[in-house]
Formats: sequence, structure tokens, C-alpha cells
Amino acid sequence: MKQLKFYTIIGVIFVLATGSLAHFLYGWLGNNHMVGLFTPVNESIWEHMKLLFFPMLLYSLFIFYRFKSTYPCVVSSFCFGILTGTWLIPALYYAYTYILGKNIFLLDIGTFLLSTISSFGLSYRLSLSCRLKPYTIILAFLIGVLFACFVIFSYSPPGLKIFRAPA
Repeated sequence: MKQLKFYTIIGVIFVLATGSLAHFLYGWLGNNHMVGLFTPVNESIWEHMKLLFFPMLLYSLFIFYRFKSTYPCVVSSFCFGILTGTWLIPALYYAYTYILGKNIFLLDIGTFLLSTISSFGLSYRLSLSCRLKPYTIILAFLIGVLFACFVIFSYSPPGLKIFRAPA
């Protein structure tokens, strides 16, 4: 349990660091099309969801490999954590901007921080409880669907508000 907790904390740090770096990577690399599939290509809320999704997915692959035999529910738990954290970003953003009537940069950072900590906290607790093991295939499928949506919508977004940069 101590090892999983340690690696969960390292995961939070990894996602915060790589997600923050990913925010700028597309521009730094000259708007590289391949990089844009996995990092934000604009300031929309949808694109900012990538800041948590892809780094946590990458880190979760390491966790799956490292702990799958010790914690048989780690796959379902981390899939759930990725989905929850990713969708918590727009939920928190739209909640606070609705209440305040504007977006605030520090609250945007706080949203990313809270979403990351929440996703790893949930993943850790659910890895210990095994509540989601029966849903592993469904959760993994949903990760695949969201992955595909990020790739497809990076350059061909629907006309919905979540895909537009905030005014």
C-alpha cells in the first residue's frame, strides 16, 4: 500500500509538470501537427482537458505495468480516475465562470491542480477497494473513445462552446 501511495503522489507531480509543459509544447514546436494531437492547439476548454488526460494516461500505463499483479483493480481504478479528472476540468471551469461571470487565470491553474489531485486520489482509493473491477472493460473502452475524440477534434472540432476559446 505504501508503494502505491508513493507512486500515486509521484503521479500527481508528473501530471502537473508534464501537463504544464504540454500547454506550451505545440507553440514551441512550431504548431507541429502530430504534437497538436496530444497537446492543446488552442485555448478552448476541450483542448485544456488534454493537459490531464494524456500525461495521466501515460503515467497510468507505468502504474498498470508496475502494480497490476499486486493491485488487481488498478486498471479500472486509474481508467476511472483519468475520466473523472479530465471531465472535472470543464465542470469546475464552467461552475466558477458561471458564478463569477469571468475566467480568472489563477482559478484555471487551481482547476487543473484540483482535477489532477482528485483523479489520483480517486484512483488510489479505488485501487484498494476494488469496487470498479467489474467495469474494467467499459472504463477502458471509454478511455479509448475519449482518446479518439481528442485526436479527431484537435483539428476538426464541432461547433459547441467547449471547443471554442473563452472570450
